[in-house]
Amino acid sequence: MQEPYLDSMEKERKFLNDQDGFDPSAPPPFRINEIRAAIPEHCWVKNPWRSFGYVLRDLLVVSALIVAALHFNSWFFWPLYWVAQGTMFWAIFVLGHDCGHGSFSDSSMLNSIVGHVLHSSILVPYHGWRISHRTHHQNHGNVEKDESWVPLTEKTFKELPHSTRILRFTVPFPMLAYPLYLWYRSPGKEGSHFNPYSNLFTANERKLVVTSTVCWTIMAVFLLYLSFVVGPVQMLKIYGVPYLIFVMWLDFVTYLHHHGHDKHKLPWYRGKEWSYLRGGLTTVDRDYGLFNNIHHDIGTHVIHHLFPQIPHYHLIEATKAAKPVLGKYYREPKKSGPIPFHLIENLIRSLKQDHFVSDTGEILYYQTDLKSAQKFY
Repeated sequence: MQEPYLDSMEKERKFLNDQDGFDPSAPPPFRINEIRAAIPEHCWVKNPWRSFGYVLRDLLVVSALIVAALHFNSWFFWPLYWVAQGTMFWAIFVLGHDCGHGSFSDSSMLNSIVGHVLHSSILVPYHGWRISHRTHHQNHGNVEKDESWVPLTEKTFKELPHSTRILRFTVPFPMLAYPLYLWYRSPGKEGSHFNPYSNLFTANERKLVVTSTVCWTIMAVFLLYLSFVVGPVQMLKIYGVPYLIFVMWLDFVTYLHHHGHDKHKLPWYRGKEWSYLRGGLTTVDRDYGLFNNIHHDIGTHVIHHLFPQIPHYHLIEATKAAKPVLGKYYREPKKSGPIPFHLIENLIRSLKQDHFVSDTGEILYYQTDLKSAQKFY
């Protein structure tokens, strides 16, 4: 009888044999300080004026799109507006993301103020997200401690209700997961980004979480007020649909930075095999075509994960400088056309195959549950 899952480790071993014995899970022959030393000093400099320039650019585009949508007010233009504005909401999130990492400026107060304004405007609780995202960076690639799109263990996977499996692994449902993640986190984890007493936060972080939840609530109330002033349908067209597009961008990009590599699966770790460097090297750079500049080169992700203090406008140069040190541990992203349609295939293939990892072991690869795969697709 065929097993209900495929042993991805066996697949990975076959791939490694086909690739001259290179093992992406092996401890790298370089240290993180060697990568740091290869990056030019100016790449670490945070220029708040330049950062504000990007904020101004994005806010002007957002405002212009609203004016254009209200002016044309046609069902031909609205879909174009939704895609463009949702993409700009995602760009705004990335700038708030820089604030969360402290790469917007050297001032923690300035980072906090700008981060709250930007993230609250798109219904993201700034400190709640910032703290859990810091956990993600500090534990990237660790199946027990990572926070973003963490693999399910086989035991947890098998305990999931069928409906939850469908929502987790069937397109487009995973691309709408972010609001639920903010409220409930991922399967197998507990807590909320809005609750200061959640186990996501320490006691001295509770006031920060309260501040962000209050800001989020003010924005939510403001949107509700506007819906009474201009009408709920109009608010849905102006804000609601772009928000959903933004959520899809966020889930799409964050998932593909840690899953669905073109040629082979990437390792995850637990226990003594995990290290900050090895975990960071499991991230994947992506080319998003014409969107690279629009969403502030967030696809240049490996160096960002290793050194989140580097401002987004230096990531490309820093990556170019680091590549000779990284060698085969850096995976060149597949070149995209203007629209990154090729990444949709990566997403669907990964969701179809990457279901869970073993309950035991310290170097892990995704395995596929064949019974679920046949039902999902």
